[in-house]
Amino acid sequence: MSKRLEEFIKMNREEFDDLEPSADLWARIEMHLPSQETEPKKREAKTFSLGFVLRVAATVIVVMGISFIFYVRNEKRGTIDLAAINPVYAQQQIQYTSQIETKRTELKSIAKSDPQLYKEFTDEIAQMESTYKDMNNDLATSPNQERVLRAMIRNLEIQTQVLNQQLKVVEQMNNMKKEQKDDVKNI
Repeated sequence: MSKRLEEFIKMNREEFDDLEPSADLWARIEMHLPSQETEPKKREAKTFSLGFVLRVAATVIVVMGISFIFYVRNEKRGTIDLAAINPVYAQQQIQYTSQIETKRTELKSIAKSDPQLYKEFTDEIAQMESTYKDMNNDLATSPNQERVLRAMIRNLEIQTQVLNQQLKVVEQMNNMKKEQKDDVKNI
């Protein structure tokens, strides 16, 4: 049907073109159009009432407060109370951790005199500490937390023993150096 309509329009085109709008029609249309000489309207500055600003501020504070509470709760969940699992192990964990820190501080004394040896010593301890951290992460989800805690304490014991051995090596090295200096002086 549309093809027939197109053909009809093409054949009778001249008959459609004979009517033109009157000149005063365009004048009436132009009267209703806005004049181009006038300046464009300026946008008015938006103002907010004090009540609106206070409501927005209160909403922001409430959202931040709720977010902070969730954050604190999640942090507490991540930390496990070792004393609740086994108070003896918790005490041992504290004791070994403090010993390890003390011995590591002592071990830092060789960092300047023998950096290669210090690096080897710290690499060994870092591996054990990494294992300890993995166990600590597994502690929260473990069905047998006491067993994992026992393994953590054993790891700390081994770290302490290794640090003691490392400090003995350092002490022996220092004694050998001192003896060599004394021998040189005696000659």
